[in-house]
Amino acid sequence: MSKQVEPTAGQDEAKTKAPSIYVKAIPLKERSDVTKIKGEIEEGNVLIVKITPLAMKNIEEVKNIIDELKDYVESVKGDIARLGEERIVVTPAPIKIWRKKTSSKFT
Repeated sequence: MSKQVEPTAGQDEAKTKAPSIYVKAIPLKERSDVTKIKGEIEEGNVLIVKITPLAMKNIEEVKNIIDELKDYVESVKGDIARLGEERIVVTPAPIKIWRKKTSSKFT
């Protein structure tokens, strides 16, 4: 007769517990996507938002949406940064985006 091994509490939890934070890629196609983005941030997810789908249609709308997202992210103590020409990264609190500090030539 073989002996059954019972999993310890930590092993059992590790198998069934889902990660609490996801990194998600979301395209910004229309203004209504802002609600989805805010919802994902409220859930604690990190977003990589491709802005070119809407930028191809209306660059002014993209600028307005980014301003709105900046205000929102600031209010929830998250962070937002540009990632190249086509994307932005949006994070919830307490996740911050590292930014390379530029040295001043006038020191």
